[in-house]
Amino acid sequence: MEQIKVYGTTWCPDCVRAKQILNKHKVPFTWINIEENEEACAYVQQVNGGYQSVPTIVFADGSVLVEPSNSALEKKLTENGLM
Repeated sequence: MEQIKVYGTTWCPDCVRAKQILNKHKVPFTWINIEENEEACAYVQQVNGGYQSVPTIVFADGSVLVEPSNSALEKKLTENGLM
């Protein structure tokens, strides 16, 4: 199963919260710190109209959630059969 990609920063509370939700439901994901990866930072800016909005979460089907609430993230995980 292809993993979810979570683009974020270490200091972002929303990133910490999103990772906690994924870990709580044992959903595998790849963490990408945009402060340490220029290509990832450019991708996040491209997806978010020039902004470094994090977390930017990319699913295997290509869909993206940006700064989702807990309920929005859990709903997406359920829709994708991940929880």
